[in-house]
Amino acid sequence: MPQTPPFSAMFDSSGYNRNLYQPADDSCGGLYYHDNNLLSGSLEALIQHLVPNVDYYPDRTYIFTFLLSSRLFMHPYELMAKVCHLCVEHQRLSDPNSDKNQIRKIAPKVLQLLTEWTETFPYDFRDERMMRNLKDLAHRIASGEETYRKNVQQMIQCLIRKLAALSQYEEVLAKISSTSTDRLTVLKTKPQSIQRDIITVCSDPYTLAQQLTHIELERLNYIGPEEFVQAFVQKDPLDNDKSCYSERKKTRNLEAYVEWFNRLSYLVATEICMPVKKKHRARMIEYFIDVARECFNIGNFNSLMAIISGMNMSPVSRLKKTWAKVKTAKFDVLEHQMDPSSNFYNYRTALRGAAQRSLTAHSSREKIVIPFFSLLIKDIYFLNEGCANRLPNGHVNFEKFWELAKQVSEFMTWKQVECPFERDRKILQYLLTVPVFSEDALYLASYESEGPENHIEKDRWKSLRSNLLGRV
Repeated sequence: MPQTPPFSAMFDSSGYNRNLYQPADDSCGGLYYHDNNLLSGSLEALIQHLVPNVDYYPDRTYIFTFLLSSRLFMHPYELMAKVCHLCVEHQRLSDPNSDKNQIRKIAPKVLQLLTEWTETFPYDFRDERMMRNLKDLAHRIASGEETYRKNVQQMIQCLIRKLAALSQYEEVLAKISSTSTDRLTVLKTKPQSIQRDIITVCSDPYTLAQQLTHIELERLNYIGPEEFVQAFVQKDPLDNDKSCYSERKKTRNLEAYVEWFNRLSYLVATEICMPVKKKHRARMIEYFIDVARECFNIGNFNSLMAIISGMNMSPVSRLKKTWAKVKTAKFDVLEHQMDPSSNFYNYRTALRGAAQRSLTAHSSREKIVIPFFSLLIKDIYFLNEGCANRLPNGHVNFEKFWELAKQVSEFMTWKQVECPFERDRKILQYLLTVPVFSEDALYLASYESEGPENHIEKDRWKSLRSNLLGRV
């Protein structure tokens, strides 16, 4: 049975492979090509194009692109039901008298299609209807041959392992969020003198950058490619089923990753605002500048941006006396790299450099590319908003979905990189679970460190003292 090639194989040096040559027996029924590129087609014709037959197996880029984008038009379980029906009817898998040679030719191809689906979009199979259809079709394929039976068993076991790992990860996330408390609550019950800060847990900024990379890669790894599409899914105008929208909007892992970015920004701001002494706050700022620099060197742009965001939060940036003690030259360079002007031109150039390094990498460390995630989502959002899903003739606008798949595929390659750094449980535990200040608590800590500069700040300080500390 053919093995599914790695994701990077979907690329060549010129970019995404869109050249899908028509099979000999395809009279372009319902599909529109230009220069051998598939540009559009009716939904039915595109589904037919997904299903292999004796003489044809769909290009891998087509399989990924169609499985990714089809959920904008129908539920994955509806697509699976159609695929099963076409496989059974066209290939006469249900006919006991059908030619065994015919089944031998088609069975490995159907099995390969199912394997690609379960490996690339495993979360689709959390739906019992999907799992039922998968097992039913797999059983029909396997009924004749011992080899196929083993392959089917292997595919289903691998899928079950992936889904079990996902459930475990979700339990861990739920546990972390249920135990999280506001740092101010902790400060009220424990004097600051016995509070730990991040430098006491990890004095080396390089080690901290490596542990942040562990968290980033683990969380990235659990995001399914379909979550990018489901984040923006809207009602298909040609679809009469009113319940589609809510059922398809499954973006839990993507949201958990965005929450991690916010948590890291608030953790950085908390660690800077908490120390009473100015020199300790300045030391903390310099520490995070070094962490951010190392994140940049590693290719961990998401943690880098979260740290810069935390340092640019108003409660931190207003600490002028503290910043006066900081050597800011290194920070200025980092801010320049992540400057949002010209649509993040500097960052995009650095990201392209890291992506290029990753393609020719000799070590796991050189393979790391962790994009600034909010910008990636924004890019996909604008691509989705900027082009219609359907053309005026009702055809699916497949040109749009090639571009969408190209962006998501690149992400898929990056998320599969194994973290080369040693895990430090103590540091990871601190980063993931230590309480952080809310925005109000950050402002209060900031005013307590360096007093209000005008009447507006003075009024806000009084109000915060009264509300958060119960003091006037």
